Amino acid sequence: MPGGRYYIETYGCSLAEFDTSVMEYMLEREGFERVHSIGDADYVIVNTCAVRLDTEQRIAERLQEIRSMYPNVKLVVAGCLVKARPGLVARVAPGASMISPQNVHRVVEAIRALESGSRLVALDGVRDTSFIPLKPSGVTATIMVQEGCLGDCSFCITKIARRQVKSYPPRLVVEAVEKLVGMGVVEIRLTGLDTAVYGVDLPGRPSIADLINMILDRVEGDYRLRIGMMTPEMAMEIVDDLLEAYGDERVYKYFHIPVQSGDDRVLRLMNRGYTVDEYKWLHSKIKTRYPEAMIATDIIVGHPGEDEEAFENTVKLVRELKFEKVHIAQYTIRPHTRAAAMKQVPDPVKKARSSRLARVAEEIGYQAMSRYKGEVVEAIVVEWGFREGSLVGRLNNYTPVVVTGNGDLLGSKVRVRVKDNTFFDLRGDILEVVRPPKIAYSRERPCTLKMHFEY
Repeated sequence: MPGGRYYIETYGCSLAEFDTSVMEYMLEREGFERVHSIGDADYVIVNTCAVRLDTEQRIAERLQEIRSMYPNVKLVVAGCLVKARPGLVARVAPGASMISPQNVHRVVEAIRALESGSRLVALDGVRDTSFIPLKPSGVTATIMVQEGCLGDCSFCITKIARRQVKSYPPRLVVEAVEKLVGMGVVEIRLTGLDTAVYGVDLPGRPSIADLINMILDRVEGDYRLRIGMMTPEMAMEIVDDLLEAYGDERVYKYFHIPVQSGDDRVLRLMNRGYTVDEYKWLHSKIKTRYPEAMIATDIIVGHPGEDEEAFENTVKLVRELKFEKVHIAQYTIRPHTRAAAMKQVPDPVKKARSSRLARVAEEIGYQAMSRYKGEVVEAIVVEWGFREGSLVGRLNNYTPVVVTGNGDLLGSKVRVRVKDNTFFDLRGDILEVVRPPKIAYSRERPCTLKMHFEY
């Protein structure tokens, strides 16, 4: 049976981005053609996210809109919301095929079911880790190295959608990186729900540090690895090996380690597996070895049980550790989680606290970025900027620097004089192209995915 034209929207984190690449790979292998307008599509795939209530509501509204405006397209709903809230998806998109994150490799089957007047509902199963799709986005690529976590946080619905730890074999990851670098990719993002638990399910239990070393030993070239989110308690177990692996210049000195709260009582309510002092120890360990490292963190404001004292402790921690990047989220109730049954913090209080913490984080971020002003830095140009005619380069600690240019510069290494900054990036002028891109890329901006979160 010949393929048709498909349109896909992606909501969520880099894991969802990877799942989209799996579906693209499976569809295009069967002769399907991707289009960038629903009006041109025979099939619409919506890859969903469940991490926050507002995202869930936005996706539900979008599914209803698609059904109303494009009644003739065949609809497949994939991703975390399918696994975590199957009843909701069935209500807002009746008749759609539904595939959980572990079943994205069955997307062609989901479409074939719709063509036959039926539908596929695949909620259970184990992720297929026998292949890794090579779907770079320009000069960057994302590889999911593991799915699942060992934690049981009281606020988290993602554990329902991606519970079982399943790691991709090191050989497959290394081969994928080698091929991507050969294709001209200069930034490879190794992502997972908790990359620090990579390998616990594999023979010999190779760690993420072992995986990094395998890649560096096997794959030559001027590329960079960005390692995804790690939970603090699991990162502590491998930190010495991890810091050794980060010593290679091909690894960004970037650590995404969510603290979530600066108060021990709230951390216990969250069922996080560490104390504030333990997190400080981990932070100090990283900064002692790599003072220039960027440590990104996540903080939930207004989790049940957070009083004014607990919130002030979080503000104090942010000021003390001076995080280079802070993602602040107001707590939202997620069904089937323990925190949903706890006494809730009023919305106006959450909003006020979130605004205050954001001001503190922005002040600290601005100070961190200001130290680069007037300096000449080296960066690898990896993606388009938000404004027309702008590109984003990354320093060795993943600090973004915005420069003026076109697609000819994607993949190049440049020297930049920093002339200005915001609290989250640098702005500068290119002085010299140190290394041109390996492969020429289009000057045109690609059609982008709808990304909201980062792992």
